[in-house]
Amino acid sequence: MPRQTTVEKIVQRFAVGLEQGQTVGIGDFVRIRPRHVMTHDNTAPVLTKFQGIGASRVLDPSQPVFCLDHDVQNRSTANLAKYSRIEAFAASQGIAFFPAGRGIGHQIMMEEGFCRPGALVVGSDSHSNLYGALGALGTPVVRTDAAALWASGETWWQVPVVSKVVFEGVLRPGVTAKDLILTLIGKLSGGEFLNHAVEFHGPGLANLGMEPRMTIANMTTEWGVLAGVFPYDEVTAAYLRERARFLAERGDPVPRLTLEDVDSFQGLWDELRPDPDAVYGNVVMVDLGKIRPHVAGPNAVDCLVPLEAIQARRVPIHKAYLLSCVNGRLEDIVQAAEVLEGKRVAPGVEFYLAAASSEIEKEAVRLGAWERLLKAGAIVLPAGCGPCIGLGRGTLEPGQVGISATNRNFRGRMGSREAECYLASPLVVAASAAAGFICGPTDPDLPVDVEPAVLLPGSTVGPASSVENDPVPILAGFPTRVVGRILYLPKDSLDTDGIYGKDWTYKELPPEEMGAVAMLNYDPKFQEIAREGDILVSGRSFGSGSSREQAATALKFRGIRLVVARSFSQTYKRNAFNNGFIVLECPGLVDRLEREAATHGLTALTNPMPGLLEIDFAASRLRYCGKEWPFAPLAPVAQELIVAGGVENLIRERPRSRS
Repeated sequence: MPRQTTVEKIVQRFAVGLEQGQTVGIGDFVRIRPRHVMTHDNTAPVLTKFQGIGASRVLDPSQPVFCLDHDVQNRSTANLAKYSRIEAFAASQGIAFFPAGRGIGHQIMMEEGFCRPGALVVGSDSHSNLYGALGALGTPVVRTDAAALWASGETWWQVPVVSKVVFEGVLRPGVTAKDLILTLIGKLSGGEFLNHAVEFHGPGLANLGMEPRMTIANMTTEWGVLAGVFPYDEVTAAYLRERARFLAERGDPVPRLTLEDVDSFQGLWDELRPDPDAVYGNVVMVDLGKIRPHVAGPNAVDCLVPLEAIQARRVPIHKAYLLSCVNGRLEDIVQAAEVLEGKRVAPGVEFYLAAASSEIEKEAVRLGAWERLLKAGAIVLPAGCGPCIGLGRGTLEPGQVGISATNRNFRGRMGSREAECYLASPLVVAASAAAGFICGPTDPDLPVDVEPAVLLPGSTVGPASSVENDPVPILAGFPTRVVGRILYLPKDSLDTDGIYGKDWTYKELPPEEMGAVAMLNYDPKFQEIAREGDILVSGRSFGSGSSREQAATALKFRGIRLVVARSFSQTYKRNAFNNGFIVLECPGLVDRLEREAATHGLTALTNPMPGLLEIDFAASRLRYCGKEWPFAPLAPVAQELIVAGGVENLIRERPRSRS
């Protein structure tokens, strides 16, 4: 009998090509046909990929959604031409299109009825986890996947380990969902949930409204989680009824969401509830009443500091930010306006405000919250991403300190690498803007030693590499053996901003130029140390953060042979194999280098040491300095991607019959 979680059941609904009676389970590679795929400004490079594989017509025009939201302040001729090209393509194909200024794509997906309970909805952006707030399985894909989806309607996904978070109690006054998700990230950052999907359960859910759920689901990305799925309940139903009424009143000829749809969701969810004996990798019990305000940073999401501790230090700030797809919603704006009622932004501080969507901004204006923030001195930016990703007005300059209600504070992401950035709730951001230093609107009243989360033993699930692997058949054209010197990067969670910085992400650079800027945001000396054929070795969660594809292709174009790490961001792994670039997980080798390799900087050349690194793909073993370690065998499907040079080449002929 099936023993499926909700996540596995949703994947089962959207899997294609299953054998009769086949039940989807953890570790399975399956082909999927998502309900929707969202792309934003990166629609332009996806379009280039789409046309590069010989396609001219999108297979199912109802599947893609285009939302321009990242570089919306950029009025250059080149950017406006790119936006016009995307809009024209959408019109020619009959694809839903939302122009710059309408808002952030993830918020639009929620507002416009593209997300619904029990659906599999993907986006070419790492914060597509947000869709889980509505009971959808929302997860990121990469640009190459998006092009494949346009052409064929399908892509691949490996079913992850599924874990469970159980909420009990209610958040205390002054404590927000941002504090809750920062606590989970900071307290449970040991890799227990890396690349898992998480389901949220428990009686405390009734005390979390829809906007707090969106905040939590959104930042499961920073937790290293592939998807964070809330159940369908009365909170969900109430939100969807409101959206259905809004779309009907707006007069949409064929509304994407109707009251009849909402009435049908309960029966569907009854089928999608986890089986009583469903297997979960980890289980966490969280007492919401013990969550307390925190600040994360500087320049690290999992570096958690109790609010009262950092408040006592009176850390001065230069800029404050209330915006983004995690905390640019109506409740956030209203709460910030209440904090700043009758106050002014401190001298020397710039407070930037942008709604997650034009609809939210309009409602905030109607309620008077927007005007109160303007009177306090807020600087308004267009509904969109902007400084959250270091674009447009308001980015951090060298030596500055920022406090932000965004979801990431990686070094250099929101501006200069020589700046510091902290993350916090909208309440803390607003209070800090008025005070001129990091603080909350009131003194926290919880003791420092409160522990809100308890990690319970789960089940041992999911695929793991064996000490003894059977010989792996090697496809023609795939190497049986690779030898190279090691470039050791002694860092965990080396994020994609470090591998390929924001200054180049939204520029369409040729391959040689991409290779020439690889790793510069991590280590400016990398380029002079690296040489063609080197093998990078790094720590846990390599390639975390943004889903930018260039973080994989830039290393390939620089001549790096492959990357070995303790573990990878799953999105980074998708980008790598989709572009014909090998990545391998081998904790044993990393342990050895941590213990014995002499490091002299961010990029450590371990050679000359007694030998080079040898990778035996047939035996699935790494050998170095007289020691050897196993790694998970590369199955033929992975080898095929490498031999072909990526998924685009594999599907190049497929769409032509449909064009």
